[in-house]
Amino acid sequence: MNNYPPNRVPPEATSSNSKSSSLDSLNQDELSLLRSVLLGVEPTQLQKLYERLNNPQIEPEDISRLLPEAVVLRSKQDKQLVEAIVSTVEQAIQTSVTQDENVLSEAFFPIIGPATRKAIATALDEMMQSLNQTLENSLSPESFKWRLEAKRTGKSFAEIVLLRTLLYRVEQIFLIHKQTGLLLHHIMLKEVAAQDPDLVAAMLTAIQDFIKDSFIVHQEAILSSLRFGELIIWIEAGPQAIIAGIIRGKPPQELREVFQAAIEKIHLKLGPELQTFAGETEPFQASEPYLESCLAIQYKTASKQNNYTYAWAFLGLIAIATGIWGFFALREHLRWQTYLHQLNSQPGIVVINTQHHNGKHFISGMRDPLAVDPNILIQQTNLNPKKVIGKWQPYLSLEPQLLTKRTAKLLQPPSTVALQVDNNGILSATGYAPRQWILEAHKLWRFVPGVTQFQDKNLLPNELRELEFAKKQIEATVFLFEEGKEEFIPGETNKLFDLATISQKLLNTAQFLEKDAQIQIIGHTNSQGTEQKNFLLSQARANKILAYLNTQGLNTNKFKLVAVGSKIPYQPELNLDAKRLNRRVSFQVLITDKTK
Repeated sequence: MNNYPPNRVPPEATSSNSKSSSLDSLNQDELSLLRSVLLGVEPTQLQKLYERLNNPQIEPEDISRLLPEAVVLRSKQDKQLVEAIVSTVEQAIQTSVTQDENVLSEAFFPIIGPATRKAIATALDEMMQSLNQTLENSLSPESFKWRLEAKRTGKSFAEIVLLRTLLYRVEQIFLIHKQTGLLLHHIMLKEVAAQDPDLVAAMLTAIQDFIKDSFIVHQEAILSSLRFGELIIWIEAGPQAIIAGIIRGKPPQELREVFQAAIEKIHLKLGPELQTFAGETEPFQASEPYLESCLAIQYKTASKQNNYTYAWAFLGLIAIATGIWGFFALREHLRWQTYLHQLNSQPGIVVINTQHHNGKHFISGMRDPLAVDPNILIQQTNLNPKKVIGKWQPYLSLEPQLLTKRTAKLLQPPSTVALQVDNNGILSATGYAPRQWILEAHKLWRFVPGVTQFQDKNLLPNELRELEFAKKQIEATVFLFEEGKEEFIPGETNKLFDLATISQKLLNTAQFLEKDAQIQIIGHTNSQGTEQKNFLLSQARANKILAYLNTQGLNTNKFKLVAVGSKIPYQPELNLDAKRLNRRVSFQVLITDKTK
């Protein structure tokens, strides 16, 4: 109720003639009537009060007084009022522009001007930064590798430069509800390829749950960072929400403080919304300024360069090109000199003239047909065969190495013969060869130009070697006998056939070489018994061998029996084994030249 006396009008009621003042005056009159009724007033005043109460119409003054408060209350309840007045406001703006467009332009000028200038300045800064980075690195050693990378990936060179000179860049920020793992809000840089933010948030939550389930960690613990190639994920947690930042490069530790400050401000600003979160993410649009503060970029600072950077770079390129050309030219010269040195050191090659013209080498001279092929030497020195043009005249060289090759090509000696021609032209042959080849060599060596003499004192016929080999085999053969008998011990009879074969070969070879050969069959005994008895026993043992050879068709005139008894022991009879070895038949081969 009013504090003024019943019959007194308040001061503000007398100060204006407006409708608002009239309404206040009317209200004061109504209150006066009400006081009159309650306190006992005049009937005329009571009649006025009844007339006011019986009027069903609402006065405009009443609506004007309640409308602002009603709009505020309705806006807090839902958006129906806003949606209802949108069309009206649009029509009002359109009518205002039609009537006078300067009204709205002047009204928006204080806002649009600064916003436009800020947007243009930001775009220019980004463009200049990209241009500066591109110019500073366009002639750097890494620029060639970056240009190849740009061509391979399809990106621009400026984009590759910015990416490779980047220290770190926070590309995306996720605000995730801690309890449910749902994405509350997400922001990212414009130049970053967009991914499904809900999927990324779900994967981060799943990774944290996997680590908690797989390892012994506290349930309230939060994964602080992840690394995948060039990307790092930093996570800062608060009581109700966490911030996850996708970072490329190597961020400084100070960036952690920015993340921590952002999550703290979000909890301070949106604490009730985080606590009562039930799936509605619209209230968290208010967190965007705090999340944007985490989007940071830093590039490598280029060192100060003088005004002659490009001139020095150009001179450097010329120096590098000159150095490369000089290196290849020097290498080509060294290879050519090595090739000439090898040619001059080869027997049968004489270099007469060399020239270099239009990047090609021309060489001429003389070459023995048996000398090494010059093209093989070209390959050994890594020269390009297409750049070496050779012209060689044939001739016969008298150098010992080529004389030896020429002799071997003519005589075609067997592998058991070695030929050598010395500086005096003397041909020496060593080794073993068939007698027929030796006779042919004595005839043919004279047809080799440059060979003056043939020496074959160290050249033996193969048959003589075979004769010597057969002689050694026969003399190494021994037959052992039983004690006091002319019977072989077990296993000795197997040697008889081999003895007969080798003996026949020896006799045939000796006859081919026109030599006389005689095989002595020597009988032995041990010291047991009398000497006369041992002599007869040794003779019988030798005769047993001769009788077998006679059955094999050998000429027994080439064999001679020798009985020595125990006079020539194999070894002193100190044990039974020595006595067994003395009961034997041995052989000796005598070879002499036939008497002419």
